[in-house]
Amino acid sequence: MKLIKRKLFDELVKHLSAKEISIIVGPRQIGKTTLMKELMKHIEPAKKIVFFNLDFENDKKFFESQELLLKKIKLEIGESGFVFIDEIQRKNNAGLFLKGIYDLDLNYKFIVSGSGSLELKEQIKESLTGRKRIFELLPVTFEEFLNFKTDYKYENNLNEYLRLEMEQTNYYLSEYLSFGGYPRVITEVSIEEKTKIINEIYNSYVEKDIVNLLNIDRPDAFTLLIKLLASNIGKLTNYSILSQQIGISVATLKKYLRYAEKTFIIHTLSPFYRNIKKELTKSKTIYFYDMGLRNFANDIFQLIDNKNELSFLFQNFVKNILYEKVRWTPWKINFWRTTDKAEVDFVIVSGNKIIPVEVKYSSIKNNVIKRSLRSFIEKYSPSLAYVVNLEHSTKIKIKNTTVVFIPYYELLTINLF
Repeated sequence: MKLIKRKLFDELVKHLSAKEISIIVGPRQIGKTTLMKELMKHIEPAKKIVFFNLDFENDKKFFESQELLLKKIKLEIGESGFVFIDEIQRKNNAGLFLKGIYDLDLNYKFIVSGSGSLELKEQIKESLTGRKRIFELLPVTFEEFLNFKTDYKYENNLNEYLRLEMEQTNYYLSEYLSFGGYPRVITEVSIEEKTKIINEIYNSYVEKDIVNLLNIDRPDAFTLLIKLLASNIGKLTNYSILSQQIGISVATLKKYLRYAEKTFIIHTLSPFYRNIKKELTKSKTIYFYDMGLRNFANDIFQLIDNKNELSFLFQNFVKNILYEKVRWTPWKINFWRTTDKAEVDFVIVSGNKIIPVEVKYSSIKNNVIKRSLRSFIEKYSPSLAYVVNLEHSTKIKIKNTTVVFIPYYELLTINLF
């Protein structure tokens, strides 16, 4: 089966020569093991490699102590080489375990992967300070999806293809908004099989990450929470109402939300504000890392033709593109709401620099700026603002602000800043 090329692969290849431990984290079944195997193929045949998977009892037994693991490594590859460890979250105190081995300063390069559980992320971050670099593998991006769908024929000229093939591009957009970016879902052809796979992925996530690793005692409540969030993407989150609907305390609700975010299911955005009296400062909005998983949780896992539904999905889609662009930079994504209902979908912020981004799931035919965005521009005078839409492309000036109307596909490759 043809593999989906992941951009993260090149970053990991560069890091193979670094002494630091390379740690790949991400949602369950997102392709971490496949990526590790591709790295193993890339390493020169003369270099020695050993691979462990802690889902297998035969491998797990060597992790009872650091001494035992090192003896096994030495037996397999001698005094130097590459050590791959998959599903490291299965090891208790994984961070401290790896720290002890790293500090021996041996000639082994460790490449480690695990699902994005709290246990994995927090222990490793605390225990391996200065000894690791974390790589997040998220659902397949739209750009990666398009290159896979077009057999990488336009990999170096994707924008031109998207401009010339608008009908096909919009079909791909609809498919991506429906089924999302889990590799096994993308590569499967029939809707029936796609549905079975996303069901397996979701159930595996709830059972293995949420129940077993994080010891949630109310998986039914957690599952209901995800379903409720799926029907409210991009909307303000009311903790009191949510907790009442689910039948849990607000404290438990916040814990569950934190778990869902740390395991790469949801992404919460905080409000942007300068005026505490007139702008919302506490409520958050919630988006999903993967639209397919969101649609499955919302019982709409198919090619969607509901324009209202597509509008929220498109907003989530644009948020994910923006996140890809800012996550390794000083910039962060917020949203803007005022007490008199003015709103801007996203505000990209770095220090005193701000860029508002409005999202329109439509083919805009004119340069009309909606009242809320105009209000934000008048209030904060940003040098740049974006209106992301289906196909309209132009620039206009509002006082000192350049407002860029940009088709969503051009957003994939431009430098936002």
